[in-house]
Amino acid sequence: MANVLVVFATRSGATRELAAAIADTLRTGGATVDVKTARSVRGSIADRDLVVLGSPLYHGRWLTSAHRFLERHRADLQHMPVAVFASGPLERTDEAWSRSTTQFAEALAKHQWLSPAATALFGGADELGRSLSPRRDLRDWGAIRAWAVEIGGHVGNTDSARHADSR
Repeated sequence: MANVLVVFATRSGATRELAAAIADTLRTGGATVDVKTARSVRGSIADRDLVVLGSPLYHGRWLTSAHRFLERHRADLQHMPVAVFASGPLERTDEAWSRSTTQFAEALAKHQWLSPAATALFGGADELGRSLSPRRDLRDWGAIRAWAVEIGGHVGNTDSARHADSR
């Protein structure tokens, strides 16, 4: 049985919901899964078969706690499959998706040592209670679950890399 750690950074809770959906899907596939905030993970994670890390793109940048998680656990992460996702665009335009794709690539480029087994960019969601207008939510739950099934296949396989976006 695979031992998976799903780690997330969040400001409003939307990425927590993504992490929970990914974890639930991996559990359905038979994995043992822990879900934790990026700030709360301490000590070695070398006993994991897969680590999944996600963060929103907030004002064009990945959250600092996601970057700190990668640096804090670099020694372990270099020897296991890591899947990485971002939640980004709040608009259904090619420009918004292109901008978020670039921002996600820039975030990953800060960690040249990292070779993710899979990456995905998902639509984002407005912060709850921050606006009088209806909440925008571009998260595609079907695509999120499909990506989770795909990354479950990367357990023990560090040689393949794939990319998805839920546009």
